[in-house]
Amino acid sequence: MEFPQQQKPAGDGKITYPPGVKEITDKISNDEVVKRLKMVVKTYMDMDQDSEEEKQQYLALALHLASEFFLRNSNKDVRLLVACCLADIFRIYAPEAPYTSHDKLKDIFLFITRQLKGLEDTKSPQFNRYFYLLENLAWVKSYNICFELEDCNEIFIQLFKTLFSVINNSHNQKVQLHMLDLMSSIIMEGDGVTQELLDTILIHLIPALKNLNKQAYDLAKTLLKRTVQTIETSIANFFNQVLVMGKSSVSDLSEHVFDLIQELFAIDPLLLTSVMPQLEFKLKSNDGEERLAVVRLLAKLFGAKDSELATQNKPLWQCFLGRFNDIHVPVRLECVKFASHCLMNHPDLAKDLTEFLKVRSHDPEEAIRHDVIVTIINAGKKDLNLVNDQLLGFVRERTLDKRWRVRKEAMMGLAQLYKKYCLHHEAGKEQAQKISWIKDKLLHIYYQNSIDDKLLVEKIFAQFMVPHSLDTEEKMKCLYYLYSCLDTNAVKALNEMWKCQNMLRGLVRELLDLHKLPVSESNTAAMFGKLLTISKNLPDAGKAQDFMKRFNQVLGEDEKLRVQLDTLISPTCSCKQAELCVREITRKLTFPKQPTNPFLEMVKFLLERIAPVHIDSEAISALVKLLNKSVEGTADDDEEGVTPDTAIRAGLELLKVLSFTHPLAFHSAETYESLLLCLKMEDDKVAEAAIQIFRNTGQKIETELQQIRSTLIPVLHQKAKRGTPHQAKQAVHCIHAIFNNKEVQLAQIFEPLSRSLNADVPEQLITPLVSLGHISMLAPDQFASPMKSIVANFIVKDLLMNDRSIGNKNGKLWSSDDEVSPEVLAKVQAIKLLVRWLLGMKNNQSKSANSTLRLLSAMLVSEGDLTEQKKISKSDMSRLRLAAGSAIMKLSQEPCYHDIITPEQFQLSGLVVNDECYQVRQIFAQKLHLALVKLLLPLEYLAVFALCAKDPVKERRAHARQCLLKNITVRREFIKQNPMAQEKLVCLLPEYVVPYMIHLLAHDPDFTKTQDFEQLRDIKECLWFMLEVLMTKNENNSHAFLRKMVESIKQTKDAQAPDDAKANEKLYIVCDVALFVIANKSTACHLDSPKEPVLPTKFFLPQEKDFNNDKDYLTADARQTLLTGKPKPTPVLGAANKALTVPGRRIYTKTTVNSSDTGSNASTNSQPSSPALNKNSNAGTESSETGARENEENPVIKPDDSKMDVAGQNATPSPATPAKRRGRPPKSAVAASPLAAEKEGGAAAAGGGGGGGGGGGAGRGTKRAADTEPSAESINIKIPKHPQQQKEDGTKRQIDLQR
Repeated sequence: MEFPQQQKPAGDGKITYPPGVKEITDKISNDEVVKRLKMVVKTYMDMDQDSEEEKQQYLALALHLASEFFLRNSNKDVRLLVACCLADIFRIYAPEAPYTSHDKLKDIFLFITRQLKGLEDTKSPQFNRYFYLLENLAWVKSYNICFELEDCNEIFIQLFKTLFSVINNSHNQKVQLHMLDLMSSIIMEGDGVTQELLDTILIHLIPALKNLNKQAYDLAKTLLKRTVQTIETSIANFFNQVLVMGKSSVSDLSEHVFDLIQELFAIDPLLLTSVMPQLEFKLKSNDGEERLAVVRLLAKLFGAKDSELATQNKPLWQCFLGRFNDIHVPVRLECVKFASHCLMNHPDLAKDLTEFLKVRSHDPEEAIRHDVIVTIINAGKKDLNLVNDQLLGFVRERTLDKRWRVRKEAMMGLAQLYKKYCLHHEAGKEQAQKISWIKDKLLHIYYQNSIDDKLLVEKIFAQFMVPHSLDTEEKMKCLYYLYSCLDTNAVKALNEMWKCQNMLRGLVRELLDLHKLPVSESNTAAMFGKLLTISKNLPDAGKAQDFMKRFNQVLGEDEKLRVQLDTLISPTCSCKQAELCVREITRKLTFPKQPTNPFLEMVKFLLERIAPVHIDSEAISALVKLLNKSVEGTADDDEEGVTPDTAIRAGLELLKVLSFTHPLAFHSAETYESLLLCLKMEDDKVAEAAIQIFRNTGQKIETELQQIRSTLIPVLHQKAKRGTPHQAKQAVHCIHAIFNNKEVQLAQIFEPLSRSLNADVPEQLITPLVSLGHISMLAPDQFASPMKSIVANFIVKDLLMNDRSIGNKNGKLWSSDDEVSPEVLAKVQAIKLLVRWLLGMKNNQSKSANSTLRLLSAMLVSEGDLTEQKKISKSDMSRLRLAAGSAIMKLSQEPCYHDIITPEQFQLSGLVVNDECYQVRQIFAQKLHLALVKLLLPLEYLAVFALCAKDPVKERRAHARQCLLKNITVRREFIKQNPMAQEKLVCLLPEYVVPYMIHLLAHDPDFTKTQDFEQLRDIKECLWFMLEVLMTKNENNSHAFLRKMVESIKQTKDAQAPDDAKANEKLYIVCDVALFVIANKSTACHLDSPKEPVLPTKFFLPQEKDFNNDKDYLTADARQTLLTGKPKPTPVLGAANKALTVPGRRIYTKTTVNSSDTGSNASTNSQPSSPALNKNSNAGTESSETGARENEENPVIKPDDSKMDVAGQNATPSPATPAKRRGRPPKSAVAASPLAAEKEGGAAAAGGGGGGGGGGGAGRGTKRAADTEPSAESINIKIPKHPQQQKEDGTKRQIDLQR
């Protein structure tokens, strides 16, 4: 478009001024110019586009006003008036301006633009004229004329810069609208927006400038919104050049592209329609830092509150989610941080995020795992609905993270959620129920070995679960109902926590007592021992030891500090007193000049553990009142989600636990009266707990509370005579503990019970037997003699040696407690009575222990059927085997009885760990572990765990290994902490278990053929099961010591059968296997041994002086098989009873019968539940895969085509191939039963064998578990025989199911 020719003014160029206006020249003053221009302005203001005559008349004036005199005038007012005139001229002459020169037009518009700067000062007298100028320009769109100018962009840039610079908060909306109209018309009606012009808009979106001029930001924001359709192309081109083509020189804003994208997205996502695919390209950049920048940007875009980007651009969203798995750590970290905002602002995206957070919760980087937890917890704290169960599950998993920082964050996060939603019920009961598992999970962590974990659990309990800042009643209500809702393991953990804190209080009390004694070397050594133990209960034991020494030094110097600490640990210290004491002790140890004081922090850890912040006399009274309300039915039990019965039982259990740790807090008539009410309740558990509380806390009842005493005594007598077994036990112990005339009281119970014993009514025998046993143990001097006649005439002869009833022949190897016959329960209690009676006497002057041990051995040899009349059921036999094995183990804890237990009897007892019944193995192993870990049992019993390598159940083997680790660690720690232990290394050093293990394996009834590769492999597995744990570290050259010890055994002979060449050969073969294992697992075993090993003479006898056993008993083939042979599919256990090689007894073998008549104590589909944990479990549950039942006696595979899945692999036993049977001979082949032996040989009442001890019946021993891997619920199953074989009376044998 060409500009039209400039119009010529009328009158040959003479300028016509409006009426009354004189000529305006440079000859007049500025004031006069202003005066005359104002009149010109008014004239142009009044003109409109239709005034053709006036337009022509004043054309020369219009041209004159654009002269240099006016455009370059120094007077501001003159310039403003001229600009207003020019704006009106453009309005009047539109659409064609009277100025045709491009240069002139450029000068005019730049001049007008400069005048717009006057808009900045709204208080200026001339502001209205500036506003008029802006309004006129905007209304007429005067700047659109510039589109035809070649350098119009310079004018527009100057205009935009001017308007953005003058806008401020004093402008009204009209000013902003006119500015927008003016700029938007330029953008929307032009051919495009240049980069320079775009920069003048975008620069105001940069965060640094955005905050400097908020009005300019708002103006740019609104302008972009208004022109989105037009300007989007220019924006896309800009980002394309910078992001894709990498041309950062196209704009000074290139370095701010990601900030600009974020702002533009917030203004209107449509502005970035073409930019988003470019970001997807950038997400896949090879440059980690570049990916990080894009991820940060997109995190803000996706996470913005009202953003719909994820749903509108799913490819970009999926590409972004892929960055959760980025190789660059900071990128993954940024993604995880984004997830928190996303969960809060976009709950609908939680499903997409969950899977990626799951992977990141296992990230190798600690910081990322930590931030995953922070992300989930922050969202959960805002609204629990924002996090699903799966996300909370990730936090739950991280409570067991290998890194302390991650574990701490997870635990604290869960604790905060629990307090917010469960304690304060901020989101209602439904939400509280959703995370009710948190309380249990947090307490379970107390089982971890790390002291940091334990301390944090204690802190969480005191601050979040039962906040100590609450008033006493509220605090105890919180504790009362928390305890009622905890699961079994959490309750145990909480009890253990209180026990540990009480133990630590005791150590500090002992330390303070030592400070009261005169200074001496022994006193200093004793103090050091206490400090060492205290340090191990604090974080970072090394530093803790140094700090505790320093603290002990301060205690010795500051008597007031000792007084405060003594008050703190006093049994009568109240919670309020404890807080004051802690504050005072902390104040004394604070040094103001030290910003950090690690010494004080460590002392605080100690004070937090020993301070009684929850329990005192007032707290116990509050708990008792809550208990009373539950009993009366007026409590809030239902509102708290528990039944009254549950609340009462849990409340009593809670009080029982606290009675151990805070006994003096119970001493009040009100408390004891409430407990007496509980004693009279029908709930057996409640009454039992109440008795135990009396036992723990009632030492002053006799002297200070006579009324309570007179009421309590008859109740205790009644419970001892006719209560449950547990009540009877507690009642007897309670009488013994709190009454001065206990001999009289116990006699009043003993005499009527001893007279009323009647084996024909076994239901009424159990409680009396329990009471009599405990009475004889607690007062042996008074009742040992009368008990002896009861044992001889009733317990053994009348009860144990007779089977009055016929057991339930359901074939199961284990039944729940309520299915066991009363007669068998009475026999089990009779066995326990024998043990308690002997433990009370603690001597064997009457040889009663020998007779008892023979009886128990005979019980094991006969599989639990002592009379062999076949009246007793298989499950009842299992109970009796367990009782007999446990009884021998219990007697071994007393030195005088351990000395008379023969190796045969020890082996019989140990072989119970390989019993055919899963529950017998499980319970026996647990009893064995608990006694060993308390150092109650001799070291030889640790060898029994080696037999667990043959257990077919993977979980049992794993449990046995954990027990081994624990026991070995305990013994080594004990040796380190007790200097006197060096004198008893033979009894304590874990390495000394090896001789006992070798001897035990040499007499394993499964070890029958000395060169059988399978049996040798079994021996190797058992040896390595123990040696692997022992050889974890080569401390003090222990590997060489082990080698030397085994070599020394090879130079001895078997004390159990010194003249039996085969028995000695077995011993030497086991030694060679042990040496083979040690040599293959250690390169340091051939070094010199640090000392000579000492072998137990009870098991090994020295050979003649010239004896030198250098023979290699393992063949080359055997060594090759042990070294390179294929791993066993399953550890093979003897499938029948163990036959002990007792001199003078013949070993019988069982004849082979039809292969379809086979037996196996194995299940293919279920894992048994512990009877201790689930007494009501249905032992007869049908197997889902085989139709078999748990623990049944003789399983036979059903004649269908189904396969049995054992331990994850299929195995189908072939009926055509008979399985090998090892162990016990058929009953018909037994030459002499225990009863026959008793009649013929005049044996003791036990009838358990002759002078040899526990060898008992011919070829008998404890049944080994079946050779198969059981599964989830049932271990021992029965599958019926084929019909045509059911009438056969042949003996049964067991099959081995191959994995």
